[in-house]
This record gives sequence, C-alpha cells and structure tokens, in this order.
Amino acid sequence: MEIILHGISVFMLIFCRMTAFFVVAPVFSSRGVPNTFKIGLSAMIALLILMIQGTNQVIPQDLGYVLMIIREVLIGLLMGFVAYLIFSVILTAGSFIDIQIGFGMANVLDPMTGASAPVLGNFKYIIATLVFLSINGHHYLLDAVIRSYNWIPLSNDVFQRIYRGGVTEFLVSTFSQSFTLAFQMAAPLVVALFLTDVALGFLARTAPQFNVFVIGIPLKIIVGLVVLLLLIPGFIYAFEHLFEVMFNALHNLFGTLGSRPT
Repeated sequence: MEIILHGISVFMLIFCRMTAFFVVAPVFSSRGVPNTFKIGLSAMIALLILMIQGTNQVIPQDLGYVLMIIREVLIGLLMGFVAYLIFSVILTAGSFIDIQIGFGMANVLDPMTGASAPVLGNFKYIIATLVFLSINGHHYLLDAVIRSYNWIPLSNDVFQRIYRGGVTEFLVSTFSQSFTLAFQMAAPLVVALFLTDVALGFLARTAPQFNVFVIGIPLKIIVGLVVLLLLIPGFIYAFEHLFEVMFNALHNLFGTLGSRPT
C-alpha cells in the first residue's frame, strides 16, 4: 500500500506539469481541443513518464508536497508559455501588416485562442498551424516535455534559479527575439506598403486633382494582397525557421531551469 501511495504521489506531480503545459502550449491549448482530451492526454503521458522514470523519488509527506505541486505547475506553465510566445510571433507580424494595409479596424475572432486577432495574422496563424502539424511539430513538443525530466527532475531547484534572476533574463531575451522575428516576417509587406504611401504622397504633390484618400485605401489593399500572394510560398521556410527557434528556446529554457543530463 505504501508503494502504491508513493506511486500515486509521483504520478500527481508529473500530471500537474503535463496539465499546466497543455493549458498554455500552442495547438494543444486551442479551444477546439476538448478539455477531456487534454486531461486524458496529460494522464497518459504522465503514466508513461512514471513508467520511464520510476517511483524512486523522494516525496515529502508534509506541506512540502504542496510546494512541489506549485513548482511543477510553474515549470509546465513556463514551458508552454515559451512555446506559445514564439508561436505568437505570427499574430504580431500580422498586426504590423494589418496596421499598414488598413485591416487593423477589422479584427476577427480567432477560433484557436478565442481572442480577437488581426485578419492577416489569423490567416498566417492557420497556415503556420497546418505547417506545424505537417512537420509533426506536436510530436516534437511532446518529446520535449517528456525529455524535460532528464533536465528538470522532480527534485529540482527551480525556485532558487528564479530567485537568482536567470529565468527572468531568459524570458526577456526570448521576448525581444520574438519581437524581432515578428518584425522580420512583416518587413517585406510593411516596406512595400510604406513605398506605396510614399508614391501616394508624390502623387498628391504633383497631381492635386487626385483625391488620395479615395484611391489610397483600395490601392494599399491591392498592393498588400498582391505582395502577400507572392510571399506565401516563402512562408513555409519562414515558419520552419520559426519552429526551429521555438525548440531551441525550449532547449535553452531546460538549461536555465535545470542542468544538462549526464
């Protein structure tokens, strides 16, 4: 009975990390994925990890167990947040483009997150999700969260590492990197629309009889959609690079929260 109770305690700690990860992680956190599926998948993976890692874990029998639960939930949320932060680059890039093209006032409801999202950002997000699933990115995410126990076992010192400030520096650098990637993804369209604004400015100065406000909005929309159509084949390579950055960020997060396995 003591072995069973100890195994259940270890299983619940693993289950807390898995559940927290699936609440925030991209694709898995979508509103289209039922909560029962998320809980069932978390339980299955937690049972698999329990069979791999075994029950040879030191589990406190007092309030220290509650602190371990909070620590595991925090680790799962950090892993899911880093993955979602890199994935949200696509929506940020879409916001940059929508502001320039004039679609910023026509935000739509994103069925993946349930929040308001830019039109082109939502379009690119759907394409990125399809590319992510086609390259088995969800499998790599599951593999990463399973291998996280080699870097960050249940007996870890995450609270001490957070207190030292290494986690904060990592999150700040990851956020700045994601913002830079978003601007790089939106740069071709933003530059094309900026040149369109410059051309409209010259037209207004050389031919005042033209109403720039009337012809400017449809012209920017046409230019933006044409450039977007030309750039769609390159999105696949951009998204693959983005996913590579995401998995590298998860790897760096493991190194920040834990230590390299021997």
